[in-house]
Amino acid sequence: MTLLITVFAAIVSTLVWYSSPRARELKSGILCWMFWGASLMWLGDAIFEYAELKAEYFAPAAGDLLNDLFLGLSVIALAMVIWTVYLLIRDPKGTVKASLFKSAK
Repeated sequence: MTLLITVFAAIVSTLVWYSSPRARELKSGILCWMFWGASLMWLGDAIFEYAELKAEYFAPAAGDLLNDLFLGLSVIALAMVIWTVYLLIRDPKGTVKASLFKSAK
């Protein structure tokens, strides 16, 4: 479940990055890299878990699915927070800088 969630997030963020010049201006490529990296991590986890559980891997308990759902959503939320902090620090449009200097006058 975590693999599917992060792969969908990676695909959506990549499509947004590719199709929108404004998204590229807002450094959405960083978000794409985080989601694709998480997807690769969960793919490795799935491979090793399948090697251990074999056919049982495809029949998880409902509690495990819910835990995986929360974990996948938490990974997406953390990536969004990191991207937001990155945007605030880099300030590609100069919005934070303008706001700070405006209030200082």
